[in-house]
Amino acid sequence: MTALVAEETVMDLDQALWQVWKAMDVPEGFRAEIIEGAITMSPTGGVRHVTIDRRIALALHDHLRGTGWAPGNDGNVIHGLKVVIPDVYVAPDDLEEIEHPEGLGILASGVAMVVETVSPGRRNRERDVVLKHRAYAAAGIPVYAIVDDFDDGGAVTVLTGPDPERRAFARSVRTPYGEEAVIPEGPAKGFVIGPEITGERRG
Repeated sequence: MTALVAEETVMDLDQALWQVWKAMDVPEGFRAEIIEGAITMSPTGGVRHVTIDRRIALALHDHLRGTGWAPGNDGNVIHGLKVVIPDVYVAPDDLEEIEHPEGLGILASGVAMVVETVSPGRRNRERDVVLKHRAYAAAGIPVYAIVDDFDDGGAVTVLTGPDPERRAFARSVRTPYGEEAVIPEGPAKGFVIGPEITGERRG
């Protein structure tokens, strides 16, 4: 009985957060996500952050040309009553195929890859490295790439093999800045995040 009450309480919280999120008027320059039982607001990135994201999106556009897939950025990716906004994502050219029934974004089930560029600050790093790791794995997104200036001079970590029940990825490959991180699977297979995108090691 206790477990049933706890489950209903979680569902009530999820529904409440979903309704609040839908009604929010998010200030320009911020994004609002539903992650792990909370609505999280964060500012959009600075110049370094935006530069890396633009380089990745442009390079992905060339890499994916003619495949039926394309990069997007800063869009709502929805899984159940959870919402995440990746810096860059890879989805079908025709987003209507995976549009959320309420038109609030796209369904995580149709997203092949997400990329996050870590912003300065402990909380920002925790969001991308820990909380979004769990969120993207729970949503079953096949590939998650993290570009992290603050990982011992900079590194790109590519996570694959999502396990939705454990909310974790089975495989993780970390590549220091100055070397080439290669996407191993999916529509973006063979795509390289290297020095031309990240620059060399920092600090």
